[in-house]
Amino acid sequence: MNKHAVGKAVGFFVIVGICAGVGILLVIANRKIPVAPKNRISPTAVQTLNPLTIEAMRQKSYPGSQLVIEKILPDGTNYHQYIASYFSDGLKIYGLLTVPVSQKPSNGFPVIIFNHGYILPKTYQTNPSVGQYASYIPPLASAGYIVFKPDYRGNGNSQGTPDGAYYSPAYATDVLNALSSVKKYPLANPNAIGMWGHSMGGNITLRSIVVDTKDIKAAVIWGGVVGSYKDLEHWHDPSYHPSPYELSLRYMFRSNLQKIYGTPETNPFFWETVDPTFFLSDITTPIQLHVGTADEEVPPSFSKSLQEKLIKEKKTVEFYEYKGANHNISQGFDLAMSRTITFFNTYLKGGEK
Repeated sequence: MNKHAVGKAVGFFVIVGICAGVGILLVIANRKIPVAPKNRISPTAVQTLNPLTIEAMRQKSYPGSQLVIEKILPDGTNYHQYIASYFSDGLKIYGLLTVPVSQKPSNGFPVIIFNHGYILPKTYQTNPSVGQYASYIPPLASAGYIVFKPDYRGNGNSQGTPDGAYYSPAYATDVLNALSSVKKYPLANPNAIGMWGHSMGGNITLRSIVVDTKDIKAAVIWGGVVGSYKDLEHWHDPSYHPSPYELSLRYMFRSNLQKIYGTPETNPFFWETVDPTFFLSDITTPIQLHVGTADEEVPPSFSKSLQEKLIKEKKTVEFYEYKGANHNISQGFDLAMSRTITFFNTYLKGGEK
């Protein structure tokens, strides 16, 4: 082959190569790059997630431990009472445990995990004689339920620091470990566990049923802090009077998050990933909501808005307002408690009246 022919052949292959390369670039340029669905983060990225995000909490394990009876208390009307303990994140957490005196059903007793609202951690009592939910436990315990009221970390004699519920996953972690611990308790029915929460405990309850969509069969929330993070950003509870130390913890967690991620207004995407109200489509738990119209501590609009969102998602929800009732629903207590027990009976006892 002469030089002229060789040159033409080389030129031909160069042109073919250039065209092929341009074709590949055009394909790449026109190819759509997949975008992760909003509020759903790949499990492989869990190491970089903030621990408060719903996805990170779902990836975490909550093994709990065996419940240990620490102290036998005087019996109630038809139930035994104990101070019990379990472990959460390596911390020893205490709680009030009630157990019916009647014979254990074949599947075990149904259970209510009782998530209390904010009480100054240093003055919190596991088994108070008055106040601090002393009047709330007996009606539930007397109705044939095992009731377990966990003392979150840093509250009462529980180990750890009182990291709070809104800007830290700590308290919800303690409750989810309490759930696992109760499931191991020999007298309990692990397939009939509900949650009751008031105020801050309502927030913990909502987060729990979003994180664990299988094990919690019914949830009741009274006067719950169940607004979005945008709502919480502009809310202040006038009854909230923490110690300087506890206040510094709460501000530290919030300010640390805002330094990294901004505020709910400036970075709504992040705050939606930590917000239970943006994951309501995943809920399988029937929910009952109670509010007092004269609640001056937590806006009743939080619960009303939650009800509307749940209805939109076609979830099972009941909503009750008590005209003139305060944050504790003191003015409608008997009716609210009766409705609460009926609701739990429906979903934990197969409709027992």
